[in-house]
Amino acid sequence: MKLLLSDKHVHINFIESDENKYINLSNLKISNCVGCFGCWTRTPGKCVIRDDAVKVYPIIAKSDEIIYVSKIKYGCYDTVMKTMLERAIPIQQAFIRLLDGEAHHVQRDVAMKNAVIIAYGNIEQGEQEIFKRLIERNAHNMNFKSFKILFVDEENLEKVVMEEVEKWEK
Repeated sequence: MKLLLSDKHVHINFIESDENKYINLSNLKISNCVGCFGCWTRTPGKCVIRDDAVKVYPIIAKSDEIIYVSKIKYGCYDTVMKTMLERAIPIQQAFIRLLDGEAHHVQRDVAMKNAVIIAYGNIEQGEQEIFKRLIERNAHNMNFKSFKILFVDEENLEKVVMEEVEKWEK
């Protein structure tokens, strides 16, 4: 499955199907994670908060090609994307495994991903470096087989997103 997950609407030619999904997070109601760990204990694999996030994280888990589109603030994903990624913890188990000498969560039937992270906004060099380190650190827990980060200004965002989506067709 291929997923375009964006924190804002992008005007591109995208044909949705069972294998191609486009999710605009800004149109959804996604509450903050409350840290109850109910998704690990009471209802394993399912968040206890009933909002739109419960429809999104299973799609993230199934996706093997994924494009994240997010504004960057202070070297991190902006609020909408960060909230969704935090709410996706039901796709991990409470159990820990050693991976390359580090402790990481065991995944719950999560596809390995080729990820493209398109970071937009007025991002200074220092913020770019912080964001790159964040993605490198999160890559194991997000099940990235490979990833690349593209920094773009808002004026070129839709062009860059379309270029990356077109690569899926090749």
